Amino acid sequence: MEMALKEKFENKTVLVIGGTGTVGSKIVKTLLQYNPKVIRIMSRDEHKQFNMHNDLKEKDKLRFLIGDIRDFERLRRASRDVDIIFNLAAMKHVPAAEYDPFEAVKTNVMGTQNVIRCAVENNVKKVVFTSSDKAISPTNAMGATKLLAERLMVSANYNQGSDTVFSIVRFGNVMGSRGSVIPLLKKQILEDRYITITEGRMTRFMMSVTQAAQLTIKSICNSYGGEIFVLKMPVIRLQDLADVVKEEVCKKYNIPEKEVKQENIGLRPGEKMFEELMTKEESKYAYDLSDMYAILSPFYKLTFDAYKSYKKNGINQYSSENEKLMTKDEIRELIIKENLI
Repeated sequence: MEMALKEKFENKTVLVIGGTGTVGSKIVKTLLQYNPKVIRIMSRDEHKQFNMHNDLKEKDKLRFLIGDIRDFERLRRASRDVDIIFNLAAMKHVPAAEYDPFEAVKTNVMGTQNVIRCAVENNVKKVVFTSSDKAISPTNAMGATKLLAERLMVSANYNQGSDTVFSIVRFGNVMGSRGSVIPLLKKQILEDRYITITEGRMTRFMMSVTQAAQLTIKSICNSYGGEIFVLKMPVIRLQDLADVVKEEVCKKYNIPEKEVKQENIGLRPGEKMFEELMTKEESKYAYDLSDMYAILSPFYKLTFDAYKSYKKNGINQYSSENEKLMTKDEIRELIIKENLI
């Protein structure tokens, strides 16, 4: 696979939209190992771009572009002579999207369509879009916009009249990303000796930033057009995660565990006890690629022949309710490995 990745990215021009975010910046750092010609990093955050420029050594291969996915003309210029696009730009904060739903539409839906148009116009070879488990049976505006963006990406392979390959990667929570629960729990313990969790029995798909970046990059090699790649992710129970974070933070900062209180505040509006990464209906068209599933579209069957050598997943919903839970020791090992405390 390493050889295949090097062949795919060596001497190529890559555009990473949302490249200063948690997963985006990790993708950039990982791609540098494969000797690309240049990586264009587009985002709205000049401060993060400044910090990223100072942190990375391979400055001759990096181009930092200030811009918004909503701005078609800016995106068109950024996409010129590009071989591969990673689109990680998103409005993903659930309450904010619920309060201003059309703002989520502008970024997640209209922004995605801008990427499609620019990729076709500039003859980009491959585009991958990062989606969310919240796109499955959505109960909030953010999830609904992600679902529609997925549909735009799938259909782009068949009605744009171009050779550009569009695919999607769908995954759950990323440990340590902006807005994730681990930094919040740590902050609460250090500042208030108090943590709040919604519902301890809640389960979530969760993976490290490294895993999310590596599998997103790998999907580029696997894509023929129109696939939704569902990354196989470990599942955690929220109470187990909270317990481990409390233990590790207290140990590191010499805080007696008995001083840290906990309050269960209940599910928030639009929040589920369990998350799905693949519905039962989707599983009928899913193939098992070992570390991920490839869901093909029943509406466009042009890629089915490419997967004849793979095992079909069968009729099986992929939900955090049904998967084996990580043990506390496994959660602890992953948190320590990723230096999240």
